[in-house]
Amino acid sequence: MRAYRFLTEDDTSAFCHKVTEALSKGWELHGPPAYAFDAARGVMRCGQAVTKDVEGEYSPEMKLGRL
Repeated sequence: MRAYRFLTEDDTSAFCHKVTEALSKGWELHGPPAYAFDAARGVMRCGQAVTKDVEGEYSPEMKLGRL
């Protein structure tokens, strides 16, 4: 099964750390990063899709961050 996550964070080093942690756990980048202005908070936000092949079948109860 291929698992999918979309990681988001404010445009700070925390975003880079979040993506780097996912990569270190075997997740792979899926497409280009996204970058958008959050007008409600007045900050730029980043996003990056990642995927990972895992054993088993999909369940809505899966904790994707723990894969």
